Amino acid sequence: MSMLNGNSIRVFVIVFALLQLSTATAASFKKKRVISYDGFDDSHRSVLTLLESSSIHGGALQLTPDTTNDDMIAIHYNKSGRIMYNKPFRLWLSDDTLASFSSAFVINIFRKKNWIAGHGLAFLIAPNISSIPANSYGQWIGLTNASTDGSVDNQIVAIEFDTVRQPDFDPDDNHIALDINSVKSEKFASLDDDNIILSPEVGTNYTVWVDYNGTFQLMEVYMVEEGQDKPSKPLLSAPINLKEHLKQDSYFGFAGSTGDPQIQLNCVLKWSLDIDILPRGKDRKWLRIGLGVGVPVVTLLLVLLWATIVYRRRRKGSDEAADQFGKLKWLPGMPREFKYKELKNATNNFHESMKLGEGGFGIVYKGVLHPHDKDDVNRNNHNANQVAVKKFSRDSIKSKDDFLAELAIIHRLRHKNLVRLVGWCYEKGKLLLVYEFMPNGSVDGHLYGTSNQGTLNWSHRYKILTGIASALHYLHNEYDQKVVHRDLKASNILLDVDYNARLGDFGLARALENERHSYAELALSGVPGTMGYVAPECFHTGSATPESDVYGFGAVVLEVVCGRSPGIKIQQQQDLYTLVDWVWMLHREGRIVEAVDECLNGEFVVDEAKRLLLLGLACSHPIASERPQTQDIFQIMNGTLPVPRVPPFKPVFQWPSGIPTPLSDTDNLLSSLALSSQDDVGRRRAITTSQRNSTHPQA
Repeated sequence: MSMLNGNSIRVFVIVFALLQLSTATAASFKKKRVISYDGFDDSHRSVLTLLESSSIHGGALQLTPDTTNDDMIAIHYNKSGRIMYNKPFRLWLSDDTLASFSSAFVINIFRKKNWIAGHGLAFLIAPNISSIPANSYGQWIGLTNASTDGSVDNQIVAIEFDTVRQPDFDPDDNHIALDINSVKSEKFASLDDDNIILSPEVGTNYTVWVDYNGTFQLMEVYMVEEGQDKPSKPLLSAPINLKEHLKQDSYFGFAGSTGDPQIQLNCVLKWSLDIDILPRGKDRKWLRIGLGVGVPVVTLLLVLLWATIVYRRRRKGSDEAADQFGKLKWLPGMPREFKYKELKNATNNFHESMKLGEGGFGIVYKGVLHPHDKDDVNRNNHNANQVAVKKFSRDSIKSKDDFLAELAIIHRLRHKNLVRLVGWCYEKGKLLLVYEFMPNGSVDGHLYGTSNQGTLNWSHRYKILTGIASALHYLHNEYDQKVVHRDLKASNILLDVDYNARLGDFGLARALENERHSYAELALSGVPGTMGYVAPECFHTGSATPESDVYGFGAVVLEVVCGRSPGIKIQQQQDLYTLVDWVWMLHREGRIVEAVDECLNGEFVVDEAKRLLLLGLACSHPIASERPQTQDIFQIMNGTLPVPRVPPFKPVFQWPSGIPTPLSDTDNLLSSLALSSQDDVGRRRAITTSQRNSTHPQA
């Protein structure tokens, strides 16, 4: 939407209005209820025309004689009849506009148990109401006869409800069908599978809906027992252009017949009709032609104008971006620039099967470079032809200057425990970064069973955490700029073929200079990152610091040692704990070793486990200034420095840091609820526990 200024929006509005005008004529036809009868009596003879053996009796339209007296059974044989509404309705216009209509009616095809059902009734659209074909009884259902059946001069369309099978053209003796100028149906549907019997031994009323969509030229028929809702799926659906078969002004009604010996009572109990009212006389053909030709031409010109404006602006922005990214080629030590086509081929057109993971910035795919494309990848690595391709989901990267500065930092990072940037690509607004491929996936995949490699053993876990501590020390202290990662978590720690840890995904990383380290730069509710790994002070400052990275490292340490996610609650008796609070509770009770992942089956070094768990708690201290520095962490991991003293109770987070804050203070309350929800519970439960364990040495 940034491409749309006031002029572009005005052009768009004009185009939209013209498109609406081009369809306004067709849309202006109002559907009107023209027939609505919930029963019939002799007063309706003024609006209905009754032909041959039809009558109005018993509150219904009787298309054939209506009696169940066996003494008068002969009156039923070989009869036909029609009942038509006296007024015609316009069904089409000369410009091929077709009226839509919907007719609903209730029928009852009754027979006594000793009668053989036959033949049927039909919903009919006919050119006149003056007569009914002679000898249209029996199989002709009052529609045609032996000499007229199939003639285009009939100009009739009907939906038949047939109770007698004609061997030459009927599927069975219980079906509905679409008839066009003939009883040899265009399309039929048997009713047996839908548990509908047209002429059952016990009289049954059926509600029928016949819907015609003039726009899509589609006829649909629905049918259920009376009292049930209209079904969502039609029993019969057939395409038909009524203009090709019907007179422009046609009549609606019903027809029916009996035979010999097949007889039944063909009754219509209710009837309604809603139809588009098309104009009579001149149907504005030339106006429609003018709108049909003129509006699309004007619309096309305006669309082309609008597209040209947008294209030029996008081209200008694209050229500026291309110039900015072109400067990357001249940065010292900048890795290879890939062609988009190369990476597209390497990832099999970014196929789903090559997908490695997905994050807030985009999707990471596995790529296999062709032999002539892998010169810039470490030839000593037997996985050299495999890479990880990160495709950013946003075509236009927000704040390109920031991203260029970030990339300028990342490409110079050189450490054995950081994932190395192999190359990059920027074409047509698409940005891709190419990294080393890590064959053993991410740490969380091993911890939570999504990896095929199985559970990490203790030596691997300790080596992983030592490697990440080394990488963090490098970023904070050894690189020429202090870099904060800002998204330390198990899914961002990758493993090479020897299970050496590589810290990756620098999508949130920033160099701490010129105050450009605010979380608000990529606001996800103001604080990007993952809950459970974000330091509490970040919710107040919105800024990332080395201390907030240390907090994230502490969460990772506890996660790797305990095999539990920092974001998932842990139930202990009647209470729910976060991972940090749970480990702190075990520490307070002298049972901290119980926090080690049960999947290790006790196969771990106890002293190392205690050291890591206490280090994890120390790094998770709610007050930033109390957390250990990364240079100290690295030495603690190597055993050259002791673990900082960890208090038995988790300190309460206070803001501003270092100033005592009453427990009733709003900030303190919110922070306590969000980040130390179990601390008060732990304190109450620990009163007797600490007394009980007072003789135990501190772990």
